[in-house]
Amino acid sequence: MSSPTFTMSLLSLFLFSLFVLIAQAQVPANQTFTLVNEGEFGPYVVEYFGDYRMLPEIFSSPFQLGFYNTTPNAFTLALRMGLTRSESLMRWVWEANRGNPVGENATFSLGTDGNLVLADADGRVAWQTNTTNKGVVGFTLLPTGNMVLFDAKGNFIWQSFDYPTDTLLVGQSLRAGGVSKLVSRASEKENKDGPYSLVLEPKGLFLYYKSIISKKSLLYSQFTNIQQGTLDDVTLNSATDDGFVWDLSLLSSGGNDLYLDRPKFNGTLTYLRLGIDGNIKLYTYYGQVDSWEQTFTLFDRDSNFETECQLPERCGSFGVCEDNQCVACPTSNGLSGWSKTCAPEKLTSCKANSFHYYKVEGVDHFLSKYNRGSATKEVDCGKKCSSDCKCLGYFYNRDTSRCLIAYELKTLTKVANSTHVGFIKAPNH
Repeated sequence: MSSPTFTMSLLSLFLFSLFVLIAQAQVPANQTFTLVNEGEFGPYVVEYFGDYRMLPEIFSSPFQLGFYNTTPNAFTLALRMGLTRSESLMRWVWEANRGNPVGENATFSLGTDGNLVLADADGRVAWQTNTTNKGVVGFTLLPTGNMVLFDAKGNFIWQSFDYPTDTLLVGQSLRAGGVSKLVSRASEKENKDGPYSLVLEPKGLFLYYKSIISKKSLLYSQFTNIQQGTLDDVTLNSATDDGFVWDLSLLSSGGNDLYLDRPKFNGTLTYLRLGIDGNIKLYTYYGQVDSWEQTFTLFDRDSNFETECQLPERCGSFGVCEDNQCVACPTSNGLSGWSKTCAPEKLTSCKANSFHYYKVEGVDHFLSKYNRGSATKEVDCGKKCSSDCKCLGYFYNRDTSRCLIAYELKTLTKVANSTHVGFIKAPNH
């Protein structure tokens, strides 16, 4: 997401500073913000810039809290990152109510009970911090991008850093026993959970694709895979030894650190995102030229980790990938030129006499790299797929006698070994 419409107005907001240690703008309890449509702005508007409204009171450079929408009257409370003079350079980096939008006249309030609540105009609660009666006296947005609720001693009772969505900021972590995964957004327009997740597990960081058909989470990459000990947490870190050279890495309390990249400039303004395509990328802001640089890509032609062909949907719903490019669409009549419309033929029945298989030689399914499948004879592999209505095809490694049943086809990777064979179901005409 780059810069969706940003709309918010403020009702009687009074700001004050409680602690020297928390020097950013602070909002005391019993304050309410109201989201209104463009025609209702009156004397309470704090500032107006073109087609969005900003609240400098909930701003800590380079972060700002506000509402955005990608579809009409469906708003998300979120944090964005970037310089306010460059609206097109804003990047949304945290969401409160993904998949549960609010409409116009929704309210965002910190009550005297210490609970921060986002509610629709009819009172329906869309999101809350569940901090009632925990001693909260106010909330603040820190210059790290961490939004916190604090008590009278300045202790953090709740913080947004504990609830990442699809993004990690510098200093933010995934933790065992807490939020241990990032979940992709469904699409640029659909603000709900997508099919991809980056999950912290005891033996590493793993990437999963959630199949619509089987409802299972399918492993398509191992970002890290540790051999000794367990991985309890990872934190996105930006550090320098000499003030000139910066390293971006994922740090672990157990010492299982992962170096990612070295930007050409200060890497403090960096975020890691799990994209809608299932790829992991780092973006770093370069203030001298007012632009973002893509400083790391997990699935890439020049990556030390994975090629783009390993992305489940690199070639859409069905296609052959070679050297990071979509090169062909498998059909019953052989390989044809690939296009975005390539798709497997729809099956009309589960009966054995209603379909046949066609063979695609020298390909691996996107699951093949991290799923060896079951040890069985090739003929039995075919029988297993034929007896399963959800099976769209099977992939067999004749060297290892391993069988992989596929409920979604997606991207097939071209390999040099012709003993890697795919068999695709197609309807009899």
